[in-house]
Amino acid sequence: MTSRRVVIALGGNAMTGPDGSATPSAQRDAIREAARHIADVVAGGSEVVLTHGNGPQVGNLLVKNEMAAHVVPPVPLDWNVAQTQATIAFTVADELDAALQARGLPQRTAGLVTRTLVDVDDPGFREPSKPVGRFLPREEAERFVSLGQIWEDRGERGWRRVVASPEPRSVVDSPAIRALAAAGFVVICAGGGGIPVTDDGRDGAGLRGVEAVIDKDLTAAILAQELDADTLVIATDVPNVMVDFGTPSQRPLGRVTAAELRAHAAAGQFARGSMGPKVEAALRFVESSAPDHRRRAVITSLEHIADAVSGDDAGTVLSAV
Repeated sequence: MTSRRVVIALGGNAMTGPDGSATPSAQRDAIREAARHIADVVAGGSEVVLTHGNGPQVGNLLVKNEMAAHVVPPVPLDWNVAQTQATIAFTVADELDAALQARGLPQRTAGLVTRTLVDVDDPGFREPSKPVGRFLPREEAERFVSLGQIWEDRGERGWRRVVASPEPRSVVDSPAIRALAAAGFVVICAGGGGIPVTDDGRDGAGLRGVEAVIDKDLTAAILAQELDADTLVIATDVPNVMVDFGTPSQRPLGRVTAAELRAHAAAGQFARGSMGPKVEAALRFVESSAPDHRRRAVITSLEHIADAVSGDDAGTVLSAV
């Protein structure tokens, strides 16, 4: 089997060094390795759209905000997401273009700074809970509280900023992504879940960026739906989703139905801060299948993504039935 259109969501491990280092050289080396596997998917005949995480990169920018706050005003979180989207996209574009050219493939890349619509009334805005950035002593954190940010006392480690994490509703720029993909480009888009924007009507028609972060995997599921993708591949640092993780009875999941995976999720098998969002994203995509367009989702490690696209024997493969 060969999927016609594939959305691949790259995890943070594809953007940083083995030790989690986010130096420019470590990021480029990691992205170069990721590009090899993505090029293999393109070589298999699929139309590919990429999205990616940006946690370490946004973390670095927040540190710069903090250190330079006495010289220049900190930029809002939506600006940080936009900046990291552009930096990662051009780096992926450079490395992936080289990998495609090395295989003699005609496709080339296009990076698109991408907005994701969220609801201004989303409950996440009323109770910000997503931690971002580093821990700071109370006296330093209070300086940012005075600038309107929300920080929480996390005990011995210090204070940490928390922000809203609303549900993604739609990818604003999906028509442009679709057009680029149809023209033969491998599109790099919606990094970090997309730049969060709302349509609140305060200043007339139009969108405005908001201080929030969006789960990248949930956005990937929506993007894949809006692009009518056949397959969503969520690349992470393990080859399969595990159940009973950390116990003597732990086991990997191979092919599984949506109903079976929902049951595992309901039983609390998947950690909220790690595998949980990936499982939920895969479920949402597959459960949105139409009778005449059966969608599939695969959660697996980066080195297995080409096999995950071409068959059902790699990773945790989710189907509607």
